[in-house]
Amino acid sequence: FFSALCGVNVFYCILSPHTECKLSRSGPPATIVTIDEESPNGTVLVENMQINGRAEDPDRTISLILLDNYAYWVILDPLRQRLFLNSTGRVLDRDPPSSITTIVVKVQCTSELVGTVILHEVRIVVRDKNDNTPRFQQPRYYVAVNELTPAGTTIFTGFSGDNGATDIDDGPNGQIEYGIQYNPNDPVSNTTVVVGNTLSGNIVLAERLNYEEKTRYLVIVKANDRAPYDANRRTATTTLTIDVLDGDDLGPMFLPCVLVNNTHDCNPVTYRVTIPEFTKPSELNPLGVTPPIQAVDMDRNIQPPSKRPGIHYYILVGQPSLYPDYFSLNKTTAELLLLKPVSRDLYTKFTLIIKAEQDNGHPLPAYAELIIDVLDENNQAPYFQFQSYQGYVSESSPVGTTISASSNLTAPLGIIALDKDIEESKDPLVTVTLDDFSTSFAITPTGITRYLRLLKPVDREKQMTYTFTMMASDGVQESTRVTVNILVIDANDNTPTFGEVSYSVKVFTDMQQGETVLQLMALDADEGLNGLVTYEILAGAQGVFIINNRTGRITIAPGIALSVGLSYALTVKAADNAPEIQRRSSITTVYIEVLPPNNQSPPRFPLFIYNLEVSEAMRIGAILLNLQATDRENDPITYQILSGDTQQVFNLSKTIGLLLLGKPLDRETTDQYRLIVTASDGNPGGTSTTTVNIVVTDVNDNDPKFDLTLPRNLTVQEEKANVFVGQVTATDPDAGANGLVRYKIVNHPGLFTITENGSISTVVPLDREVRSQYDLIVEASDGAVDPRRTTFTLSVQVTDIDDNSPEFSQKTYVVNVPENSPVGTVVLRLSAVDADLFSNVTYRIKSAEARKLFSVNPISGELLVLQTLDFEDLASMGMGTNYTFQVEAVDQAGTMPPGEATVTVRITDMNDFSPVFSQALYKGLVAPNAEKGTVIATVFAEDQDPPGTPASLVRYRVDEDQSPYSGSIFDVEKGSGRVITRVNLNEQPSVTFKLVVIAFDDGEPVKENRTLVEITVLQPSRIPIFTQEEYRFAPVSELAPVGTPVGSILAAAMNQTIFYSIVGGNEGGNNRTGVISTAKPLDYETVTSYVLRVQADSMVVVMAQLRVPSKSNTAKVFIEVRDVNDHPPVFTRKLYIGGVAEDAKTFSSVLKIATDADTGNYSANAYRLIIPPTTDGQDSFVIEQYTGIIKTAIMYRNMRRSYFKFAVIATDNYGEGLSSSADVVVSVVNQLDMQVVVSNVPPTVVEENKEQLIAILERYIQDQIPGAKVVVESIGPRRFGDGFDQEDYTKSDLMVYAIDPLTNRAISRQELFKFLDGKLLDINKEFQPFLGQGGRILEIRTPDIVASVKKAAQAVGYTEGALLALAIIIILCCIPAILIIMVTYKQRQAECAKTARIQQALPASKAAAPRAPTANIYGELGDSKTLLLLSKLQDTSAMHTLCCSVLCCVSSYGFSFFLSIDVSLCASPEIQELSMESGIDPGQDYYRDEYQNYDQGRKRIKLVVDREYETSSTGEDSAPEPQRNRLSNINSHANINGNVYFAQNGTIVRTRRPSHPNNLKVGSPGRLGKQFKKLDMLTETQEEKLPLNSIGEPGTGNGTDEQESCVDNMASKETLTSHSDHTLSDEEELWMGPWNSLHIPMTKL
Repeated sequence: FFSALCGVNVFYCILSPHTECKLSRSGPPATIVTIDEESPNGTVLVENMQINGRAEDPDRTISLILLDNYAYWVILDPLRQRLFLNSTGRVLDRDPPSSITTIVVKVQCTSELVGTVILHEVRIVVRDKNDNTPRFQQPRYYVAVNELTPAGTTIFTGFSGDNGATDIDDGPNGQIEYGIQYNPNDPVSNTTVVVGNTLSGNIVLAERLNYEEKTRYLVIVKANDRAPYDANRRTATTTLTIDVLDGDDLGPMFLPCVLVNNTHDCNPVTYRVTIPEFTKPSELNPLGVTPPIQAVDMDRNIQPPSKRPGIHYYILVGQPSLYPDYFSLNKTTAELLLLKPVSRDLYTKFTLIIKAEQDNGHPLPAYAELIIDVLDENNQAPYFQFQSYQGYVSESSPVGTTISASSNLTAPLGIIALDKDIEESKDPLVTVTLDDFSTSFAITPTGITRYLRLLKPVDREKQMTYTFTMMASDGVQESTRVTVNILVIDANDNTPTFGEVSYSVKVFTDMQQGETVLQLMALDADEGLNGLVTYEILAGAQGVFIINNRTGRITIAPGIALSVGLSYALTVKAADNAPEIQRRSSITTVYIEVLPPNNQSPPRFPLFIYNLEVSEAMRIGAILLNLQATDRENDPITYQILSGDTQQVFNLSKTIGLLLLGKPLDRETTDQYRLIVTASDGNPGGTSTTTVNIVVTDVNDNDPKFDLTLPRNLTVQEEKANVFVGQVTATDPDAGANGLVRYKIVNHPGLFTITENGSISTVVPLDREVRSQYDLIVEASDGAVDPRRTTFTLSVQVTDIDDNSPEFSQKTYVVNVPENSPVGTVVLRLSAVDADLFSNVTYRIKSAEARKLFSVNPISGELLVLQTLDFEDLASMGMGTNYTFQVEAVDQAGTMPPGEATVTVRITDMNDFSPVFSQALYKGLVAPNAEKGTVIATVFAEDQDPPGTPASLVRYRVDEDQSPYSGSIFDVEKGSGRVITRVNLNEQPSVTFKLVVIAFDDGEPVKENRTLVEITVLQPSRIPIFTQEEYRFAPVSELAPVGTPVGSILAAAMNQTIFYSIVGGNEGGNNRTGVISTAKPLDYETVTSYVLRVQADSMVVVMAQLRVPSKSNTAKVFIEVRDVNDHPPVFTRKLYIGGVAEDAKTFSSVLKIATDADTGNYSANAYRLIIPPTTDGQDSFVIEQYTGIIKTAIMYRNMRRSYFKFAVIATDNYGEGLSSSADVVVSVVNQLDMQVVVSNVPPTVVEENKEQLIAILERYIQDQIPGAKVVVESIGPRRFGDGFDQEDYTKSDLMVYAIDPLTNRAISRQELFKFLDGKLLDINKEFQPFLGQGGRILEIRTPDIVASVKKAAQAVGYTEGALLALAIIIILCCIPAILIIMVTYKQRQAECAKTARIQQALPASKAAAPRAPTANIYGELGDSKTLLLLSKLQDTSAMHTLCCSVLCCVSSYGFSFFLSIDVSLCASPEIQELSMESGIDPGQDYYRDEYQNYDQGRKRIKLVVDREYETSSTGEDSAPEPQRNRLSNINSHANINGNVYFAQNGTIVRTRRPSHPNNLKVGSPGRLGKQFKKLDMLTETQEEKLPLNSIGEPGTGNGTDEQESCVDNMASKETLTSHSDHTLSDEEELWMGPWNSLHIPMTKL
């Protein structure tokens, strides 16, 4: 049977009858496999069970079946012994609720040969997969935290236990950790809290909370599992709401609170109240303060409300100082009470500072100002004439324009504010303020009628009206507010604008006349006629089209037939209807194409050529272009690509004409395509074509690639910079910027640099000792906007050189050596290291003296003692107990200098003595109710060890072991030895405590000593009791003599003599009377009040040298010092230096000076100026009497003087007290000497910090010019643009100049620029705290006027060529005249002498008869050629040319001749106009006291001349009597510079321009006689037409012209005195001529 069963397999059966069903593998019998949860159906669990036997027919030897197959999760394939997962319709889930973690099945194997059965267990472990996200148990979490909670506090533990997040996964996949996730809706929350423990999720406060800034935080808390790989982790989030609870961290604030610039801070509050003088308190109390005084705690939401503190009010301080006699403030209600009537003659105003603080002792009080104005009995409030005002201003008006009262802008808007206390004809001097738009408008500060002015430009399109209110105040009363409405009138500042730049329209031939072609519309933002648009066809219509000028509708003109194929380009203008000079317009173009009316045209593409750029990264199927054509007959259109796309990269939809991308683009293969596209409507000839040019643009899709063949390991020697290290090369196949390779050092950019070609070198010397090897990362990037990058790492080894000296481990060694240490004791081990690779370090002592006491081992560095040292012997011999010497470490193989260190050896004392008390027993008395800290006695101990050593320092402590109870009540101060009470006592009288006190030193070892202190509790009856806890005496004058009684104190005690003493707040002061008197002179300015602590003791106690301070026998004494006027005003300096610009307006502020150390009226100064008198009697400056502000009183332009010097007197007590004086120098400064400091902060910031900024600038200038003074001319917005005509209010211009104290003149602009610009970086550093973050000086530039002067100079320079040519012609023409002058020069001198003698012979009182026009001195002398020449040139232009030519010739060749010319003939309109441009006003008397000197070794005199008629040099008047005084009728605007005469002897005589008739003075006969005598000396001089005016009648104004003549061969100088006998000083002789337009003194020129 067995043989038959085996059959042909007999051999197999024989060999293995017992191996069937057994496992062919080794190892454990059970098969264990793992599988991921959620594995798909059919997943192989076991590839092969490896069971011996064959389960497949024929010749099957075993049978396999599954047993215990739970839920049929496993399928068996018996033929291949394979197990599969069966999850059909379900999921293998390891997590709840399925929770399938393991599947165990059994494979039963039955041997078909012998029938044996073997069970094989298969254990399938389900492996967890992170397929579940953590879940929070609550949707939201909440916690409330007080704002006072300190940072670091755990504020939330709500995630602990099962209340937080859970994850049903297993292992790390189910473990939770917490974190904070960024919340974009509440960014602050991320930094406010942190997770203290990521596992528990406890939330910790990271920053202090502030309820006033933020009351709620929304924190996003994330919970993620801890899967091994971050990419597999899952995260859940929840919101933790943190509500901030208000805490008591802020003090009170006064109401109303007006916030400052979007902050939480309030502007200072000022309360006001007015009271009539002499009014009884009962009629006024409580005073009506406006607004009512009220303060609230800024912590308004403290919960519960019962914990909110109350507010207490106090008057902190006030002026005048006697305010407590008149006012009081209720502590809780803040009601202000008047205590007694006030006289306005004594006090006009009280200024009080009130304080509000919480009743719980909070340390942050609030302060407010309370102003109490005392009204006169008849005081009236100011009022406006009208309740409302309507103003108008054009939006084109410049800054400074006055607001108009009517829309036609003809009359200004006048605002009248009056006060019934002042006459209506006088300026009420009220202050008018605007409640809004104060930066746009300002009102003039003075006058009965005020005017509103524009402060900055307005724009009607942005804001059409401005409405605000005004209030007038006289300092006490305020008017009711009136409303001002300002309407901005439109200016034509907007241009009509079309919606499109051009329009395209198609019309057909069958359109009728009048049919609309196009409706145009242009918009204009202006209003009225400025916004009314009119249309017009400028060109292109050809009579075919017309436009409606109002509507803009274009139509076909009447009688017009359109033709196919024609096209038109119409230029259409849209203009507003403003006046012609203001009109604005714009144009557009309308393209019109005429099409046929029927089916005669093929489809038409919009364009003949399309140009398109397509990125090579464009996705397939993307729409590239819409090629849709239009067919007039609306026939269906078919599109196709005719050519250009052989590879069929593009697809074209046949019906709608969309060009699509069909295949990927590759720029490297084909970078452009040219497609020919057709559109056909199916009709013959109905096909049209267009061209599509497609350029494939590059995409940055390739990374740069480094050349890997180059070496990577590089070396470089240390201590050398700019050394070549190596080379790298990278390439990028992209095109353009995408293929441009750039190199960068990534990790060490400060040490290495790389060039554009990849060459690497060192930037700074490397130090191998710091770092010997660098892994240098080189990055190659392309030039794209978002570049692609590749990195390459190089290894750089730094080679060593001998560049380091040995270095000790410490620069200084300090070692303590006990005295008497034996010889050879090692006191220190030195250690030094050389950072170089190879070194041999040895040690030595540098000093020979030190080598006598110490030695060092050269190898080990051990420092040994060579002698025994005794501390006391060294101290007594004065050798000192410290030894300091140098040690060296030498590198024997190196070349660098040795390293050095300092060794200090301290010989320490061994503490030979113990402290010794001065007494063996100390006694003290104490009151039974003494307070904690009361001093009872003082113990003292001394130590004999050397002073200054720790062993001599004595300290104290209580021996707690011997005085356990007494030590709990009393204590001793460690340093002073004072015995004090440790607690508040409550002991029985007559009890004695024994306290053992230890004195110990700080030596080695510590030594100590003890003493006993007996403390007796005194009987209460022996302790005096003060009648008051506090004493307040009447104020004592600061001038009270020493010994003046101030007040007395009183204490009571039974049957005892009381001794009073001052124990606090004063030095000394003991007596038996209790009278307190002055012991030293008082000074109110030093100390205004004293608080004394006084003590009363029984005489018995005092005699025992004991004191018993207690609550009852101590009191406080408050003493106020009364100020008296004992200090004169104090000027901050003896000399004040200021400046004023030439064009400064009258009453501009210049300086403010003087202070007074006294108070009250004694510090109120009255000021006056002491100015030297001037000829015109007008002061140049004035000073405000009570403010000390010096102001200008005149205009300073064109003045001779460059500075003014005068004195200022300050008298305190409103001018009735003590006085002081100081000198003032004010320099007159031209704008050309100024500089403009331009900064990037608004002008308001510069104005607020002006004093600090100027002090900084002044310090830098004073480094160059000691004592220089910097003066601010103006602060305003930054000016820029051509001509500086634009303003930027975000930046500022600070115009300054500096004055040299030595010359009292302004430092030149160039020097000022050099001083400041060279230190601009340092100045900016010092400016930073005042200009704020980022604030700085941008530049220092020249003033605007410099650019104006340069522009004017350039304008004048355009005619230089023409003037040069004219000068050459004039010179050539003058040569003959010069020759004649040279020949006749001697003859003319003789003729002049003859004429002088004739004039002298004439009687002085005889009037010459009138002469005919030809009868003149030239005719008498036989020389009338010159006048003949002039008579022939009466033409104005000819005379002008001749005069200027003659003057030029004379100036050029140095000759002169006799010629009488009126300079006005030479003054052409151009020259006069230039004079006006240069700042010379012909109507002003510039040269009244000046004269011009042409002397070249000649004498000069002054002559008095008449403009029109002449007199001889002897004083005879040749003019008719009626015309002698015609000078009084001279027009002051004629003939700016007077007359110029050319005398025969070569003298140039120039007359001054006439003075204004009101300034003419009558000459005296005496002075004229003196003048005639001086003229007698001029025997060789003859002036033609130089009359001396006769004396006018009384009351008439006869003016004189001064002239100056230079005479040859005169040795003495004679000058005629003026009528005022005023002699010009050297300073006044600094002449300011018309060419000197900058008004610089001649000393500078």
